[in-house]
Amino acid sequence: MRHTDKDRLDAIIVGAGMVGACAALALDRAGLKVALIEYQPASAPGPTEAVDIRVVAIAPHAQRLLQDLGVWAGIEGVRAGPYRRMQVVDALGGAALQFESADYGWAQLGHIVENRLVAGALWQTLQQRSGVRLISADRMRRFDVDARGVRVHLESGSALDARWLIGADGMQSKVRSDALIGVDGAPYGQSGLVAHIDLELPHQQTAWQRFLPSGPLAFLPLADGRASIVWTLPTERAQQLVAAPAEDFEAQLQRASDGRFGRVHLASERAAFPLRLQIAQRFCADRIMLIGDAAHGVHPLAGQGVNLGFEDVAALQALVRHARERGRPVFADSDVQRWARERRSAATLAARGFDGLNRLYAIHDGPLLPLRALGLNLVDRLTPLKRKFAERAAGIRAGR
Repeated sequence: MRHTDKDRLDAIIVGAGMVGACAALALDRAGLKVALIEYQPASAPGPTEAVDIRVVAIAPHAQRLLQDLGVWAGIEGVRAGPYRRMQVVDALGGAALQFESADYGWAQLGHIVENRLVAGALWQTLQQRSGVRLISADRMRRFDVDARGVRVHLESGSALDARWLIGADGMQSKVRSDALIGVDGAPYGQSGLVAHIDLELPHQQTAWQRFLPSGPLAFLPLADGRASIVWTLPTERAQQLVAAPAEDFEAQLQRASDGRFGRVHLASERAAFPLRLQIAQRFCADRIMLIGDAAHGVHPLAGQGVNLGFEDVAALQALVRHARERGRPVFADSDVQRWARERRSAATLAARGFDGLNRLYAIHDGPLLPLRALGLNLVDRLTPLKRKFAERAAGIRAGR
């Protein structure tokens, strides 16, 4: 038996990672009735706990969103590593490009923060709000859709009714799969190897990336003086380096980084995650919306994957605000469809751009090699163009 309209939620969100939890908080702050389902929500680490090896680059527009939601101060109070300089190096062509936040009057280009800290801080904030129904230690079993909305059946046997179901449950999204929404894209045949590294030379709040034929290597500055690496490699090679003795791994990393940070020492466990380009064929269908990795998975070379997810949330906020300004129902079908088209277009453009860079810098020889180096050097010299590249590389949006 269905619940009454009084019991019906505006949205049920599946997945309380960074993007799903942010969406729940944003919609709750907008006055909507929301439920959030997550079997095992993240807990925010304390200042003395070890830094998790999975980190993200939080762009200024994402930081503003988290500030507006009352979350950023708690994140920054534990630890957030600002980066004020970004260097991009072409290992074969020899060209380099550098951005300095001070050159544009910006306080920083972004912050490096561990995934668990962002997700945990959001969940902690949600626990302090009475408007969001938090459902943990339970999972979505299935859902039914009709003209009035969606009913979600949980593994515990209970059910929830809502006008919309929002899938924020990652690359292997059950919401997307059960909604019969396909994906475009393919595996890269690459994995991202992550670890924390002690450096002989200070990182000086620099996000440094070297493009190698095997894939980009990034050193991201952590608040404690170490660096987090994201090393894109052919999957088999990545697995070999995860299993290699520490001294062998350090020697390979030393060679790949060309000694930029002096001697390097492994300071954590290592892990490798397979990479794929993946865009959902639709971001909405039959009372279903997709956000975050459930909607789009991009190459990590620019560190903008989670920022695309936060843009999804900001666009949802705008959708709600504009509906109210026009006296329209929130989440009207035509508004959601327009939101979905715009977000899919933006995500596809970003994903294809990152994919193109990855392919361009995988070229070993031929006429494109000197042209690639020439192009990078020209960008470094042309101030207006360089500013545009700096904004895109840092994920900075108009108006900051």
